[in-house]
Amino acid sequence: MGPIKHKALINVDLGEGYGNLKCGPDEELLPYISHANVACGFHSGDPVIMMNTVSLCKKHNIKIGAHPGLPDLQGFGRREMKLQPEELTAITVYQVGALKGFLDREDAQIHHVKPHGKLYGMMCADYDVAVAVMKGIPKGIPVFGLAGTNMEKAAIDLGIPFWAEMYGDVKYSADGLLVIDRIKQPWKLEDVEKHVEQQITTESVTAVDGSNEQEGDFELPRVVTAFKRQLKHQYLVNENEYIAATLNFIS
Repeated sequence: MGPIKHKALINVDLGEGYGNLKCGPDEELLPYISHANVACGFHSGDPVIMMNTVSLCKKHNIKIGAHPGLPDLQGFGRREMKLQPEELTAITVYQVGALKGFLDREDAQIHHVKPHGKLYGMMCADYDVAVAVMKGIPKGIPVFGLAGTNMEKAAIDLGIPFWAEMYGDVKYSADGLLVIDRIKQPWKLEDVEKHVEQQITTESVTAVDGSNEQEGDFELPRVVTAFKRQLKHQYLVNENEYIAATLNFIS
């Protein structure tokens, strides 16, 4: 396989603190990224953090998207929950609506929706879950998701623009799905570089079992998602280095 056919962009999850808890060097990342996924209060984030994050993104001309998750603050949205379809639609509408309130205050527009954590994984694996969440996304707003999964199928079936993602610091299973760790483990910088370079240049990724998996439809717009929060023993791994390494391959 050859290199991807569209310029890859970088997006990160921002505003994932809560109260006095700060999660990640948000301000330091802003010069490196083009798109941000802002936590909307269910898995992380609170009204003040959302307000300040939107304001910062506006000042840096970053395209702002909603990052809705499962109602699981304690588990950071990384634990599976069994919700009815109408609940999945409603929590999406609720969270996107909350972000839009802060966007209106800044005279800014919502650019996309990118589901968080386990909700993202549930949508990849279960078509009905994907459809239910997609029904909560405003008409015409793109969704960021994993190509070749039920997320993409549901988006196409519902007429929702779909932007395919690749991940800089998340592993893949042999069936092409993401391996969502309950507690994130840090990556070595050289492993991030290798992981990103392979996806950019070969349209494939090495799965956790060692197999080589072809990723989804690269005719779609592509977004490099850099990078999930890396907290271990209260030490924050330098995400700036990860993103700088990624920029070497996409610039």
